[in-house]
Amino acid sequence: MNRTDRLLAIVLELQTKNRLRGRDLAAIFEISQRTVYRDMQSLAEIGVPVVSIPGQGYSLVEGYFLPPVRFITDEATVLLIGSDFIARNLDAETGAAARSASRKIEALLPEKLRHEVQYLQENIRFIAANAGLNPDPEGDKKLQGLRSAIIANRKVRFQYTARSGASEERTVDPYSLTFVQGSWYLLGYDDLREDMRRFRLERMDDLVQLKEGFKRHPERIGAPDKEEEGRNITVRVLFDPEIARWVKESHYFFLSNAEETPEGLLVTLLVRQERDALSWLLSWGGHFRILEPGSLAREVAAEALAMLKKQDLLSD
Repeated sequence: MNRTDRLLAIVLELQTKNRLRGRDLAAIFEISQRTVYRDMQSLAEIGVPVVSIPGQGYSLVEGYFLPPVRFITDEATVLLIGSDFIARNLDAETGAAARSASRKIEALLPEKLRHEVQYLQENIRFIAANAGLNPDPEGDKKLQGLRSAIIANRKVRFQYTARSGASEERTVDPYSLTFVQGSWYLLGYDDLREDMRRFRLERMDDLVQLKEGFKRHPERIGAPDKEEEGRNITVRVLFDPEIARWVKESHYFFLSNAEETPEGLLVTLLVRQERDALSWLLSWGGHFRILEPGSLAREVAAEALAMLKKQDLLSD
């Protein structure tokens, strides 16, 4: 980063953080504190109203803002593509905000740059797994409720249906939302399990935000994933060589390791229960052989027989 870019970046950091010490700026920009002092003096000389308070750091005079930002093609394209993705995949309220932001960004662009950005925007697309499906108003409502609870640090309560079909009431401190392969997941502290857990949005029912607040503990987010620790059943499967590429491309959630061998692709899965792997394995037809556990191999065989009977292809 050249000096001119660094001076602009320092002003943007001060606008965002309100106050920063010299050693903080030195760490952010990987420069010495002596260089920070020289940079701050240069900013003052060109008219940027920098305030220095001994022992507290640097800040800008209240009310000072940089003139409107000018975007280059790549910067504007990234912002507009990101806004478009958010508008398509988040709840209606957030989507409306994203579309509004896009219009404001486009309004700032010169005509030539606007045409370049629009061309790229039309030819770069993120396709979500649920693209083309009917909108889910109930999902939007839940997403808005969770987003509101995260901002307000309020507990939420909902009925949660596990993959096994069992349903339990959960009271959770909501920490964050993650969009993975077309589905939203909530990470939060579960009062019932007394630990951090992930919850899939589609499996939540009767979601309500409680009046009771909670204190965030940032260290919990970086704690070991207890759900992953619970995946203590090892499944080893050998896939035919001709589909090895497609198996690796699937990025299956429970896949722990994949190793090319002369016989085919040797895959190791770590699951909580054997049935976690059943549907995925069956999706590969007859192109795999389960090496362990034998009980899963028998379950797959039983499921295949049941499918044949269902199609009237096997007599009782």
